[in-house]
Amino acid sequence: MRKTRVWITLSCCLFALAVFAWAQASRKPGLWEMTTTMTFQQSPMPPGMQAPPGSPFAGGPHTTQVCLTQAMIDRYGAPMPQTGRGDCQVTDVVMKEHGMTASLVCTGRTAGTGTVESNWSEPDHARGKVHFTGTMQMGPNTRPIEWTSESVSVYKGPDCGSVQPMPMPAGK
Repeated sequence: MRKTRVWITLSCCLFALAVFAWAQASRKPGLWEMTTTMTFQQSPMPPGMQAPPGSPFAGGPHTTQVCLTQAMIDRYGAPMPQTGRGDCQVTDVVMKEHGMTASLVCTGRTAGTGTVESNWSEPDHARGKVHFTGTMQMGPNTRPIEWTSESVSVYKGPDCGSVQPMPMPAGK
């Protein structure tokens, strides 16, 4: 009886590990095209002031090329948001069969917390979402900020060409 329980437990663990490994293997390292739309629920811009076109505060879709490495896939399953000066940490990463969730904690000029999620139902496409609430230092003033960023990523091929991999954010 005891041997049977050990074998059942071992079999369940191996099955879970195989599912996790399959989920990791289904992601493809290489060049991805990511189109991101940022929406501000609370903009740091002073009232009546408009952000210049092309500014991250202007909103609207922005398309970039991203080089996704195997290390990023192994750690996060997807590209992580870039946090500028490294003042943010990705914590509480939970990998799922077709996605992941995590928390984002930032200190410094932009301070606050956020949630990160990425979902993929096939190896060539992914959807991501980041929601962040906090404050931003703008000159001598601190302003509240809240934004949501949604992205769609499409795999372009295994060769990143001249696109360098983004540094992975610090994690716990």
